[in-house]
Amino acid sequence: MPPLTHLLIIDPQHDFCDLPADACPPGEAPALPVPGADADLRRVAALLDAAGGGIDAVTITLDTHQRHDIAHAPSWRRADGGDVPPFTPISAAEVRAGVYVPRDPSWGAWARHYVESLEAAGRYALMAWPVHCVPGTWGHAVHGAVAEAVARWEARTMRSAVRVVKGRNPRTEHYSVVQAEVPDPDDPETLPNRRLLEALGRAHRLLVAGEAGSHCVRASVEHLAEHLAPQRMVLLADGMSPVTGFAGAQAAFLADMAARGARVVESAALVAELVAEGRAAGRGVGR
Repeated sequence: MPPLTHLLIIDPQHDFCDLPADACPPGEAPALPVPGADADLRRVAALLDAAGGGIDAVTITLDTHQRHDIAHAPSWRRADGGDVPPFTPISAAEVRAGVYVPRDPSWGAWARHYVESLEAAGRYALMAWPVHCVPGTWGHAVHGAVAEAVARWEARTMRSAVRVVKGRNPRTEHYSVVQAEVPDPDDPETLPNRRLLEALGRAHRLLVAGEAGSHCVRASVEHLAEHLAPQRMVLLADGMSPVTGFAGAQAAFLADMAARGARVVESAALVAELVAEGRAAGRGVGR
């Protein structure tokens, strides 16, 4: 079997894009814009157009949440009944002390277990995010340039990109496409996605881009590295950006993955590499 190159685009959705107002439909705006995301995703689209013939498979992940979600600010209240502002970190100690309380009383025991499990894992504290990526909304849809480039790739190659939904369980955050931060044993969607791991595991070279580099890209790649050799991974440095205030987390993630053998490259260098490979193999690589 010839070497296989697989492009994984993580959460390239409107709600994460810093789109200018004139690029949004009337009355719409990104819920959780990541500075730099629009330019990142345009570079990913350009890569697909310029060198998509050298890409054998494409997988797109879709962050997908209910409005009532444990990681959405409106699902929490303060002890006095007041609202919890978006971007409020919620610690296990604060939940135990009643500083922050889930609005759904039936979530009380689970919420305590959840935040304690997050802290025990040492990965992320619970963040009360703005409501985002609700199915059927404009914000849930894929960035236009990426959607159009993927459609062109599908038409050229006669292959279908795979779309993977993550995050539908409202009781746990699902930064990673591999598994939820705190898996729910009663929900197979929150457990390790074996089918996806098998598909990505067939790649000799796994290209990774998307949003945000500090959270969903980072979590996905870290989980993938538990199952796949990091040496197979190519992280597109200018195809991802961090959530505001988390630039250090993205930088540390990229440095760690590079130390483990993953390649961290700029899109222009990767395009040149794919085009050169295509020419050497006697196949077209662009549109």
